Amino acid sequence: MRILSTITLLLLTAMLAFTTHAQEAGSPQKPLRVMLIPADGGTEDGTKADFQPLFDAITRSSDLHFTVSTGQSYAAVIEAMCAGLTDVVWYGPASYIEARDRGCAQLLAVEERNGSSTYYAGLFVAADSDVNSVFDLSGGSLALGSSHSASSFAYPLVMLRDDGLDPLKDLSALRITGSHTNSLLALKNGLVDAAGASFVSFERAVNQGSLDPRAFRVLTKSKPIPNPPIAMNTALPADIKAKLKRAMANVHEAEGIGPAAIRGYGGKLVDRYNTEVDETLFDSVTSATSFLDDDYMAAILRKADAAQRG
Repeated sequence: MRILSTITLLLLTAMLAFTTHAQEAGSPQKPLRVMLIPADGGTEDGTKADFQPLFDAITRSSDLHFTVSTGQSYAAVIEAMCAGLTDVVWYGPASYIEARDRGCAQLLAVEERNGSSTYYAGLFVAADSDVNSVFDLSGGSLALGSSHSASSFAYPLVMLRDDGLDPLKDLSALRITGSHTNSLLALKNGLVDAAGASFVSFERAVNQGSLDPRAFRVLTKSKPIPNPPIAMNTALPADIKAKLKRAMANVHEAEGIGPAAIRGYGGKLVDRYNTEVDETLFDSVTSATSFLDDDYMAAILRKADAAQRG
């Protein structure tokens, strides 16, 4: 009887250990929840398709499993992480800083290509526009993306400011469209005189046939912006964070993983994901956009709202 009791106890212990392991974060039964900002409109066949190959590759090269989804807005993705509803997020630089400063996001990795971890935003005008300088936009209108976006909102405003133009005083109207692509489409359809967007999103829209590049002209280009980072929820267990870092850092060298799986912003192939980057990479964003305080942002949004109500 005593032997039987011992065997039963051992079996129960083994079953409990198996069940506990199966329910660990990153297991098939409890996959890590990945959410992506809707950089190009948030379509399931858009932004999600860009990053699904990467997370599938990490699953094949490690014991971590994921579910990948795209948020409805930049703000919704920030709130999802801070509410504990997602574990891993691909952010824009500005939205990452907002989530980080709220204490819910921790830097995981930044995509790298040819040794560079930066990208650019631009102010675009119609090819036949008589606007030839930022100053020529005085009295004109501008389309911007999400207010949480670095390259379709913050940096277009930085470019105006650097050239001595105040959008609150010097522009007739602002239009907040919610995404890079929507801003470029507003310009294409003659609704605004200029649009702010990243060059990655512009190229993507061109490659998808949404835009004819001959219809646009680059008015000015931003300073380098840190690539949109991938972040972890600060509430994740330390061992899961360590596993994520190892898996992300090594996936480009893993056996059986082809280079086509290592993709990033806009679906572009990248060389690797750098997990050794420091928070100081984002200091340039904080410095460049420091004038966008709560009062200034509120004034920008009021001006956009007034234009919409028209």
